[in-house]
Amino acid sequence: MTAATMAGAAKLIRDTLEAYRDDREAAGMLQGYARRLAEPLRIAVAGMVKAGKSTLLNAIIGEEIAPTDTGECTKIVTWYRHGPTPRITLHPVNGERRNLPLKRVDGRLVFVLDGMQAEEVERLEVEWPAPALQGMTLIDTPGIASLSRDVSARSLAFLTPEDSASEADAVIYLMRHLHASDLRFLESFHDTRAGRSGTVNAIAVLSRADEVGAGRIDSLISAGSIAERYSQDPNLRKLALAVVPVAGLLAQSARTLRQADFEALRMLAGLDRTVRERMLLSADRFRRSTEPAGLTEGARTGLLERYGLFGIRLASVLIRNGFTEATPLAHELARRSGLDPLLDVLDRQFQARSEALKARTALAAVENLLASRPREGTERLAAALERLQVNAHEFRELQLLAVLRTTGVDLPSELSAEAERLVGGNGAASWVRLGLDAGSSPEVLAAEARRYLARWRGVAESPLTGRPAAEACRVVIRSCEGVVAGSSGRQRQPRSA
Repeated sequence: MTAATMAGAAKLIRDTLEAYRDDREAAGMLQGYARRLAEPLRIAVAGMVKAGKSTLLNAIIGEEIAPTDTGECTKIVTWYRHGPTPRITLHPVNGERRNLPLKRVDGRLVFVLDGMQAEEVERLEVEWPAPALQGMTLIDTPGIASLSRDVSARSLAFLTPEDSASEADAVIYLMRHLHASDLRFLESFHDTRAGRSGTVNAIAVLSRADEVGAGRIDSLISAGSIAERYSQDPNLRKLALAVVPVAGLLAQSARTLRQADFEALRMLAGLDRTVRERMLLSADRFRRSTEPAGLTEGARTGLLERYGLFGIRLASVLIRNGFTEATPLAHELARRSGLDPLLDVLDRQFQARSEALKARTALAAVENLLASRPREGTERLAAALERLQVNAHEFRELQLLAVLRTTGVDLPSELSAEAERLVGGNGAASWVRLGLDAGSSPEVLAAEARRYLARWRGVAESPLTGRPAAEACRVVIRSCEGVVAGSSGRQRQPRSA
């Protein structure tokens, strides 16, 4: 996102705030969007009940600070922001906000609501000094389609408000299988003001992926095949940028692996393979087993709760194959859980274009305000808004990406797929757009970008290319020009001695 576009968006919000300074509701809304431009990207974690939302959130953060039980706290929208010191703030529906005590039980953060019920709490805000939260704010939402209509309604009202922009700039949506209810939610989120701003701003996660293969060691391979099939589904493809399989429980435990866990897993790895596989046929059999002698029933129960049968099997195999220290084992378990690919997609699809997503959401809110509450003298604001929307190439990329994934353009399928990649459909980094390796030199990037540039100029100038397709070509051409300019700029930088 160019600094000029961000500055233009911030100025438009300031000018609109001045025009609506006597409208308390509008002014409050605009002040909120001004703050959002300066804050990290807001990413909501959503999904059906027991999809593993809080568990995945803990895995992304790298600490067990989101409650994963079925208590009152899982029924409340909870924000996780970066802060220098840990703090939990309760915002009640009525009354003044107040800080909650920090309490840990067995290494996990526990929220003490001081007798309040979930319906009495508007939201909880957790500030935590986790590096993962420096670049994004994560929002844990109650389960959709909960047995409690109030709980489900709370999530839907937060994520898909009817008459305003969503509080979230993007969403990670967890699903165990692809159901019509999943598509309905993603369609609703896409139809919010943020969604109608012209982008696909959701990532789908095939959660609890280890259960796809009944906990077998190759479960993630099977889950990967299913995720790939889902990603090609035309109904889902227009609503989600990617489908990633993740074994959330293993991802959380790998990121928070304790030395006691490692010692217990190492004892299991030392057993004869036949003995170990027999005891891991079921959770009950594992819990009741008497081998190895030094592993208590309580320790076995703890391992099951934290790793599941799949994680225990995988960790045992990895230890026998050379991961004989806790830290390397934790990193490999996290990678095998599918967490690393998810973090990569988050970085490529959301973090790399966070400024554009935030600005687009804010401008959509200004557009809605000008349309729903017009007043004398705001014509110049509408004109400034239109100029920003038309001239900002980042917005045009997002709009074209949405068109390519929904209605499509009149281009051959291979060119449409190439256009989607070049405008950032697989990620905003230059090497991803060009289909090259991450370590490609600026010279290689520039040469490949020029090759694409020449091809797309030819397509745009062809008499066989209709007007809508030619407009799409011009967006692709501008994206290629941007890669060339950026790569050439890096080539001119003096090399360090």
